[in-house]
Amino acid sequence: MNEIMEILPFLIPLMIAEFALLAYTLYHIFTHKHYKRGSWALWVVIAIVGMQFWGPILYFLLGKEDS
Repeated sequence: MNEIMEILPFLIPLMIAEFALLAYTLYHIFTHKHYKRGSWALWVVIAIVGMQFWGPILYFLLGKEDS
């Protein structure tokens, strides 16, 4: 239990950043109509399943259409 308490100050900001990135990604997916690859449903699944930074990063690299 002491080990968890030692890394908790690092984990809390990491979790906050993770959820903020996921929230922004989902907001972007639902408010835009066009994607480079795939549909909105595909990117929602990828963003949620790969929630630990990989899903949102993949969306912004591969799915987000350039403005």
